[in-house]
Amino acid sequence: MAEGTTGSTVPRRQLGRHLRDLRGKARMTVRAAAHALEWSEPKIWRIETGQTSLRSFDVQAMCGIYGAPPDLTKALMALAKETKARGWWHSYGDIIPEGFDVYVGLEEAAASLSFYGNDVVPGLLQTEGYAREIIRTHLKEIDEQALEGRVRLRVERQALLTRSTAPPTFRALLSEAILRRPIGGSAVMHAQLAHLVYMSELPNVTIRVVPFSAGAHPGVVAGPFVILRFPANGEGHDSEPPTVYADGYTGSLYLDKPKEVQQYDDAFEGICKAALDEQASQRLIAEVAGSHERG
Repeated sequence: MAEGTTGSTVPRRQLGRHLRDLRGKARMTVRAAAHALEWSEPKIWRIETGQTSLRSFDVQAMCGIYGAPPDLTKALMALAKETKARGWWHSYGDIIPEGFDVYVGLEEAAASLSFYGNDVVPGLLQTEGYAREIIRTHLKEIDEQALEGRVRLRVERQALLTRSTAPPTFRALLSEAILRRPIGGSAVMHAQLAHLVYMSELPNVTIRVVPFSAGAHPGVVAGPFVILRFPANGEGHDSEPPTVYADGYTGSLYLDKPKEVQQYDDAFEGICKAALDEQASQRLIAEVAGSHERG
């Protein structure tokens, strides 16, 4: 079987991005990197565009000539081991250095994101207070400095929805349970729900609520997920294959096989049919926000 045709493309694409960035920071041309590694220039290009898997030993060699710090080198070597995985789980734990986040890289590159959630507000729509409560609950032993760092990272991510150049389309389907679940107290919830109403006014953001009255729908079985699609290249084809991301308690699953993505596309459309329209959703969110303000 040809090199690079097995397994998920997600870790290959992310590994290629990081290695390309490292080469750029080192101010090395592809030709210079190929000469230093005694490889061909096409091989460097295939690696940087995610077209081939890579051994962790080779990643270590590349990081060495690019002057990468030890913690990032270790993370990239771990990522290389996942380039042949069939369905890729990202769960490196403590070896991930601050700022190294595979999903954030995908999110930044996406042209559209289709989100369904049944438990918490998506990160791109969270307020600082809400995010702080969620992170503190998930990481009970985290110290205050690390907590605030994670909160800042989450908030900084949100700039992509309002950036001046090609902000992505963001469609969010939220279970009514998210609105009703009191996280951080009434003040935090009122601010969070008011923020949802504000964000729903953006031309590239759609927020719809799936009411309890909808009963059974595909999201009940699928659980929370986001479908990411990427800009078209010069030939009109997707620059990268669509990817489904599902965040779990012990790791994050990335799926990019066409049949898998189609299943989630079908689930998303089924959830859309069960959701309130945009205006009714906005009214419900405002109504629940008002109840917190009175409380």
